[in-house]
Amino acid sequence: MEPTKKHISVITACYNEEENVAALIKAVRAVFEKLPQYTYEHVFIDNSSVDNTVAILKEIAATDKNVKVIVNARNFGHIRSPFHGMLQCKGDAVISMVADFQDPPEMIASFLAKWDEGYKIVIGVKKQSEENRLMFMIRSFFYNLLSKMSDTGEKPIKNFTGFGLYDKQFIDVIRELEDPYPYFRGMITDLGFGRCEIDYIQRDRGKGKSKNNFFTLYDLAMLGFTNHSKLPLRLSVFIGIFSSIISLIVAVGYFIYKLIYWDRFSVGMAPLVIGVFFFSSVQLFFIGIIGEYIGAIHTQVRKRPLVIEKERINF
Repeated sequence: MEPTKKHISVITACYNEEENVAALIKAVRAVFEKLPQYTYEHVFIDNSSVDNTVAILKEIAATDKNVKVIVNARNFGHIRSPFHGMLQCKGDAVISMVADFQDPPEMIASFLAKWDEGYKIVIGVKKQSEENRLMFMIRSFFYNLLSKMSDTGEKPIKNFTGFGLYDKQFIDVIRELEDPYPYFRGMITDLGFGRCEIDYIQRDRGKGKSKNNFFTLYDLAMLGFTNHSKLPLRLSVFIGIFSSIISLIVAVGYFIYKLIYWDRFSVGMAPLVIGVFFFSSVQLFFIGIIGEYIGAIHTQVRKRPLVIEKERINF
């Protein structure tokens, strides 16, 4: 009796990727044609694209039943949509892969080989990148900062974007978390599953322009901090105490100096203006930090669904 083949789900989140989705489907299909011991499905979750992405996916799905499509009712953002798509996969393992070819499809075979060895999680860690050098440096700085500030046990993985393979057992666990705004990259270390890390060189985009901007990157960065560290909150207390001590010392020093040189010493407005603006800026900065944590709590307690689906194809 022929053994049952393991079924693999490849999940790709996309938004306005009409220039890449067809080529990616072809590349993934070519990989699995060389891996006959597996069956596969390629699940796309489209975040309400306004170009021809959905039309192209529907056309391909009509003739290729391995291609499955979820279309969101609106754009639910770059955090919730990929996570929801992952939870809809039914494979024995799920491989997360972006639509723009920055994640090399040929690494699927390496992921599966390590998975067959017993690893529940196999991830790609980018050691180099063909993207803009400045952006790579900024991302690396963020990962290093988050790693140093983390107080959740095991440190977050540096230069990890989510590209990797996840066993069904891991997917079942995160499905039970019911997190309405998850920081998926942090879950890898938080949940404690055995993992294997494979280094790779991240490619530049295949075609088109990146949909990330300052606000999406800032959102992801702050989500990482609020999920992994209380240090910014504690830092506000420490700086407040330190500033108070400095202010008291300066005030006493000025008072004593004025008593000694009463007629000759004029305090002036400059120290007052500088002090007011400095402490006001410090207060506003940490009010913003506290606001980010309150916003994260607000998102959690509302318990909104990850996405609302408009339609499904080939499920």
